[in-house]
Amino acid sequence: MAAARLPLASNGVSRTTLYSFAAEFGCITAACGAMPEGCAAATYGERNARCIERCIIRGVEQNKAVSALGFAWDPSTVPDLPAHGTRRALWRFSRMLPEYVWDAAVLEGNPFTYPEVQTLLEGITVGGRRLSDERQILSLSESATNLHDLVESSQFALSKETSDNLNRLIACYEALEAGHFRGEGHELANVSVSLGEYGTHHPPPTEPGGENLRRIYDRGTAFIADAVPGVFEQAGAYFLFGAFMQFYFDGNKRTARYMMNGWLMSHGIDAISIPAARKQEFNEEMIDFYRSKDGTGMLGFLASCHAEAEQA
Repeated sequence: MAAARLPLASNGVSRTTLYSFAAEFGCITAACGAMPEGCAAATYGERNARCIERCIIRGVEQNKAVSALGFAWDPSTVPDLPAHGTRRALWRFSRMLPEYVWDAAVLEGNPFTYPEVQTLLEGITVGGRRLSDERQILSLSESATNLHDLVESSQFALSKETSDNLNRLIACYEALEAGHFRGEGHELANVSVSLGEYGTHHPPPTEPGGENLRRIYDRGTAFIADAVPGVFEQAGAYFLFGAFMQFYFDGNKRTARYMMNGWLMSHGIDAISIPAARKQEFNEEMIDFYRSKDGTGMLGFLASCHAEAEQA
């Protein structure tokens, strides 16, 4: 008896071709279940047709994300975060500024305690601390205030100009050059991110003039704006994009987090601070992200750090 002819998908492609494509994207086993051996009847194909087509679409979209950003993620796992208005988000950001600055400093290995950060932000010098650590705290505070003002005046944008301005404030005492992309100044050193026992993450090289990084940035931000749905997903993708590409000589994750929070607050969503107590978890998730080029885990981690994560 001849094998039953596989039905066509809604776009006229045979199920055999669909399974071939789906297998190529690695989603038959992971998402749809392997096709039983010898099962050429319409029963199995019809039952899984929509699943397979979704897998193919997701595979294509992930390929587009990798091409534009350098990484991809599973959008079905990304939550929506509640929005309560920009005014409220800015009020909460101002209230938590010392905590936000302290959290960010701890992620950088700064030894200042939370009470010491509070004291310093009140204009009182803290004894027994290195000047470089004090400067880092003050730079984080100044850049946070600048971010607040940009959002409040509706001037914040996911743009190179905004990012350059924040990086200049954040990394002015630490970076080889701050406030512009690698290659746009005089220095042409390459950068890398140590992954410990797992080796090194190598972002795009530093080239004279920085045109390669501007091209990557323009393509990536256009993809985020046009192809990524949801404010939090856009904001989180931007953070990972900035961390992955390392556009600056230093302060990349800090700058990208500030940009992420500017986008969130501009849309009425509270800023996200990564708690100092979760520093190790953050570092482990970032290493996994750099190694796998899969942002799913990091986006979930960022969402879990939101003040209303449990209610979202």
